[in-house]
Amino acid sequence: MRIRYLLPIFLAPWLLTAANANPYETTLKNGLRVIVKEDRRAPTAVQMVWYRIGSMDEVDGASGVAHVLEHMMFKGTPEVGPGEFNKRVAAAGGRDNAFTSRDYTAYFQQVPKEKLEEMVQLEADRMRHLNVDAKEFEQEIKVVMEERRMRTDDNPQSKLFEQMNAVAFQAHPYRRPIIGWMNDLETMTASDAKAWYDTWYVPNNAYVIITGDVDHKAVFELAEKYYGPLEGRALPVRKTLAEPGQEGTRRVNVKAPAELPVFIMGYKAPSLRDVEKDSDPYALEMLSAVLDGHDAARFNKHLVREQKVALSVGIDYDATARGPGMIYLHGSPAEGKTVPELEAALRGEIERVQKEGVSEQELKRAKAQLLASQVYKLDSMFGQAMEIGQTESAGIPYQKIDRMLEKLQKVTAAEVQAVAKKYFSDDSLTIGILEPQALDGKPRRSAVAARH
Repeated sequence: MRIRYLLPIFLAPWLLTAANANPYETTLKNGLRVIVKEDRRAPTAVQMVWYRIGSMDEVDGASGVAHVLEHMMFKGTPEVGPGEFNKRVAAAGGRDNAFTSRDYTAYFQQVPKEKLEEMVQLEADRMRHLNVDAKEFEQEIKVVMEERRMRTDDNPQSKLFEQMNAVAFQAHPYRRPIIGWMNDLETMTASDAKAWYDTWYVPNNAYVIITGDVDHKAVFELAEKYYGPLEGRALPVRKTLAEPGQEGTRRVNVKAPAELPVFIMGYKAPSLRDVEKDSDPYALEMLSAVLDGHDAARFNKHLVREQKVALSVGIDYDATARGPGMIYLHGSPAEGKTVPELEAALRGEIERVQKEGVSEQELKRAKAQLLASQVYKLDSMFGQAMEIGQTESAGIPYQKIDRMLEKLQKVTAAEVQAVAKKYFSDDSLTIGILEPQALDGKPRRSAVAARH
């Protein structure tokens, strides 16, 4: 979750009445936290189950196991057959899915509110009673390997980011791809997936978020009924992992069939750790918004429309993560322009901020754009659950969201200029370049850099 996509609630008093005492929370005896956000605007409910386990918790030689286990979670229990979970959600008139990140693995269902109890029962069942069948695993690992081929091996932009990430981080597990290295997938066994499940899929390593047209007391009763009987278990001690300081620019070039070059500059940057004491992450979020937060922001205005040096250009910064942060500048040069010209243009925009700062008008517009984006997002029950879940996944209590928003809105132009000077140093820079090779006849995605 990016801080800049959170709603400054104190600027939107019409939302406060609806929120009132929301969200509500309880913790079951087995350690499972249950968070409920009541919203009566539509007769639907969303359940999300978040496990505090992601690819950063894997070890070398077992990359991808968190994502593989996510796939296996749909392969059935003694009560629910393989593939039956999705069918029951569909029969209830709902939709469901799951996703794995560096920091967490999460599962969700969105259904008519009267079907919520069935969804709670289904999730509680697979939290501790999953069948990790060897035959099902052999089929599913092939699906994951094909997913890797499609999303990374046959996607030049994804391949560039994967290789760049492995260079930017040398010690921290963020260097490994979420989907896993192909060799690790090829040698993975059902026993590996089962061990991952038995170790981490316990109620005291999870939290449940339910949003929608529900009563929190009734939801707490459902949680106690279905999740309450599940036993917690002591978790392995997680070591604090730190990335050594970088002492010079790192570069990686990837050659792959593509239509256009892609250029990425990645700078080490802080993640938010202390909502009250930290200030730089908020300023970096606002810098990102000034440079690339709307169509009239600096990158698009100067580099795409005026200078015509870039076909596409953007900035990406995630301040809320369990691990170390990075801020990425990325783009593809326009026709007739080169990667060095694009690099010079990007550096020029950063240097302008370092020397001249940003105007109050720019800052005001960026903040207004953030507000508009978030009001739209919070029309979604799913969006509200995601906001809470991702904040918690980074170790930040969701109760601090309002304070984060307040601090974000108080960022000054001087603070934006200060972080531009502080963090955009070649000593902490990793550069990635996609060198396009002749196309091999296979369909390709558009050449736009993206994170995965």
